[in-house]
Amino acid sequence: MTAVNDRARFLIIDDHPLFREALHSAVQMAYPDVDTVEARSIAEALDLLAGAKPFDLALLDLSMPDVHGFDGLLQLRTRHPRLPVVIVSGHEEPRIISEALSYGAAGFIPKSARKSDLAAAIRSVMDGAIYVPETYEGQPPDADSADRADMLQRLARLTPQQLRVLQMLRQGMLNKQIAYELQVGETTVKAHVSEILRKLNVYSRTQAVIEVSKLDNAELFRDQAGF
Repeated sequence: MTAVNDRARFLIIDDHPLFREALHSAVQMAYPDVDTVEARSIAEALDLLAGAKPFDLALLDLSMPDVHGFDGLLQLRTRHPRLPVVIVSGHEEPRIISEALSYGAAGFIPKSARKSDLAAAIRSVMDGAIYVPETYEGQPPDADSADRADMLQRLARLTPQQLRVLQMLRQGMLNKQIAYELQVGETTVKAHVSEILRKLNVYSRTQAVIEVSKLDNAELFRDQAGF
C-alpha cells in the first residue's frame, strides 16, 4: 500500500452526491493530503481503476444502480484483489456485514456513523485492520455456510469477462444481447457460458443463476427498502 504522505488515492463509489460529499469530508478529516476520486457506478469505478494511477482504498456503497447485492464487491475483488474495499452501507444487519467480510471486504462502515467515526474507521483500515461497527458481534455459522464458501471459491475462478457474462445471465439477458453489450460474437458468449457452467460445477444457466443468487442473500436484500 502506498504511504499516505506519498499522495495515496481513495476511490469513493456511491451514486448519491450528498453521501459522496459526506465521505469526501470524512476522508479529508482523516487524511487531508489524500487525493479523492469519485465514481457514480461500478462501471465508472472499474474504468477509473483500469487507469495508470493506482488506488490505495475504495469506499463502496452496496446499493448501486448497475449491480445487485454483492455483485459490485465481487467485481472489484475479482479484478483488483489487492485493493482494500470498505463497504459503506445503510444496511447494517449482522448477516450482511458477515457476508461482506466473507467476500473479502476490508471493513464495513454504517452510513449512520458520525463523520468522526467514519474518519476513524478509514484510518483503522489504512493501518491494516479490518473495521466493523462496535455493535457487531459476528454471526454463528449456519447450515449453508459450507455450501456458500464452496461456491465462493468456484466463483473466484471466473475471469473478469466471465464474471460480467454471469452478471448479465442473472439479468435474464440472452446470448445475442450479451454479445451486443460486450461487442463480441455469439460464439464467444457461448464459450464463456460453457466455461462458467464448468467452473461453477452446474449443468444449466438457470442453475448457475439460482446458486449464485444464494450468495448475495437476494431474498434478504429484496426486503430492504431502496436496495
